[in-house]
Amino acid sequence: MDNNIFVEFASPLLLIIKGLLVGIIASAPMGPVGILCVQRTIRKGRIFGIVTGAGAALSDIFYALVTGLGMSLVMDFIDDKENLFWLKLIGSIVLFIFGIYMYRTDPRKCLRPSSSGNGTLIHTFTTAFLVTLSNPLIILLFIALFNMLTFVIPGNFFGQCVGYLSIVAGAMLWWLGLTYVINRMKQNFSNRGILVLNRTIGVIVLICSVVYAGMTLFNLSFY
Repeated sequence: MDNNIFVEFASPLLLIIKGLLVGIIASAPMGPVGILCVQRTIRKGRIFGIVTGAGAALSDIFYALVTGLGMSLVMDFIDDKENLFWLKLIGSIVLFIFGIYMYRTDPRKCLRPSSSGNGTLIHTFTTAFLVTLSNPLIILLFIALFNMLTFVIPGNFFGQCVGYLSIVAGAMLWWLGLTYVINRMKQNFSNRGILVLNRTIGVIVLICSVVYAGMTLFNLSFY
């Protein structure tokens, strides 16, 4: 891989940044586990929200590993610059569709009555992991993000470790930030706030997908 296009992705700092972005993007949608995190933070305390996020992050990294393994099997195809161009463009389109879906979806439909008692942190972690794992469509998001950002270097053990650990770090940064904001605002945080937050994230994803598609079309790069 010394002379192929993946050399440009070999910078550890760049891999960390990409991994953080992937972790945040994968965690940000206010789906069932996001609603669960918000509800638990408000009703049971921030630590339960954080543990919920940790369970979701573990499931996300599982799907990221599956994606990375699958992509490593088609390296000869990805290694071609023309093929990579189309993969990046398709990834941008998928992310754009994902942003539209987020904006149009009402996450408040995922709200459910709170269970009695706080429960254990292990139960909190496990349920969040299973809820996220039960949505295999998230792998399409990781495939799109891989095509756009190449968040790991197939065949490079160090690059893979940096990339995957950065994804976990990015996911946990999101959950830590979300639970902090919800915990500080829980007296005034309404169901409408969930909808506004989800639509805001959707708009950000849409903008990012359009910007990256433009960069791909005009062969521009931040690095």
